Amino acid sequence: MTGQLGPRRSAGGRDVVVTTAGSKGRATWAMGALFERLVSAADSGGQLGASVVTQPAGAASPLHMHTREAEAWYVLDGELIYVAGEKTVRMQPGDFIYLPPNVPHAFRVTGAAPARFLALSLPGALLDLYDEIGAPAGTRRVPDGGVPAAEITRWGEISQRYGIHVVGPPIPAQTIPPTAVAVPTRTSP
Repeated sequence: MTGQLGPRRSAGGRDVVVTTAGSKGRATWAMGALFERLVSAADSGGQLGASVVTQPAGAASPLHMHTREAEAWYVLDGELIYVAGEKTVRMQPGDFIYLPPNVPHAFRVTGAAPARFLALSLPGALLDLYDEIGAPAGTRRVPDGGVPAAEITRWGEISQRYGIHVVGPPIPAQTIPPTAVAVPTRTSP
């Protein structure tokens, strides 16, 4: 779509939601990353949450699982390693991953550049966690200063309300598992 249409917000999921490239949806700094909201659970009647997330180089999550939501990522920029269940994959721009609920997973941004990806949550409440623990972003960039200790504590306390369970440590920075494979390239018919 073109034009100056700003974010169209829904009344409990009964309306079409449009966020155009020139509009400014909600942006949050949380856990050392930038979350740019495209649609929230409130906008979609709980069905979908979508954000463009920018994680700094070296960022990593603990091994965890979601008991309520499926999660999907589409990598836009940067590189990362992703552990999902028994699979370990190297991801780069154009790669996609879908995780059903209850699959232990973790990621680490590899390389010197930030990673940027489209994050989807089905149903949509999962991404609300980052608005709850973070702060409005002053500018659309990765925040300075890493992850504030207070946010780590709040994430640990609040994430349980979102059905998140930590089940292990982050992927170590020093080692990229040799078993990691590149996501196979798909070709169009």
